[in-house]
Amino acid sequence: MEFATRYVALGDSFTEGLGDTDPALPNQVRGWADRVAEQLALAHPDDSVGYANLAIRGKKMDQILTEQIDHAVALKPTLVTIYAGVNDILRPKVDIDAMIVRYFDGVAKLAATGARVLVFTGFDANSSKIFSSIRGRTAVYNELVREVADLNGAEVVDYWRFREYDDWRLWGIDRMHMSTPGHINMANRVLERIGETIRIPMPELPSIPEKTAREKLQDNAAWTKEYVGPWVSRRLRGVSSGDNLNARWPALRAPLG
Repeated sequence: MEFATRYVALGDSFTEGLGDTDPALPNQVRGWADRVAEQLALAHPDDSVGYANLAIRGKKMDQILTEQIDHAVALKPTLVTIYAGVNDILRPKVDIDAMIVRYFDGVAKLAATGARVLVFTGFDANSSKIFSSIRGRTAVYNELVREVADLNGAEVVDYWRFREYDDWRLWGIDRMHMSTPGHINMANRVLERIGETIRIPMPELPSIPEKTAREKLQDNAAWTKEYVGPWVSRRLRGVSSGDNLNARWPALRAPLG
């Protein structure tokens, strides 16, 4: 089937859709990119929209560039989103300048297809006691991402400046990935960036219960044991939660099919 609009999403868990659970879908997640594709199909019923999502959780920059760029180019995209590099920033050591040189080449290859290319800055994790430690790294990375975009005619979805994500209700129980409302909000942000007027209604956010200091400590201890411990363990062992997973939508498909 020939598609007039061909949207290809690249990246890691952010784009794969972790935190937006849907057991009926591949890898049991949905995510903002699926939602953007669905809205494009709804907004342009006379224009055939094809969608592929190549993102896999845990992938670092070089893996995304090696495994996803050429695949995306072969799909002849008209719209591409790419989010890459944050898993590298989370490592104890990272050469951000060298990483961005490789990222530049990947974005340039995507831009050479003639597609509209959107890149993302990293989130400002100033409200997280654990991830705020990488705030400086992320700021440097973001400025270099903006330069990559400028030099390649790409556009920036500036996640760093989305202050609504200071609200923990937009984050999942693991505190590392967006919740369903967070993914819906991101889909609306992307739709806004590409000039679409259609929006997805935001669900009502739950109230935030008052907790004692003791309850907060208990919550943090449980979170550390269930999520932080395994996350650190995987990194020490050099394995990833996405090692045995395939891309959710490797070929172009009708998003509402």
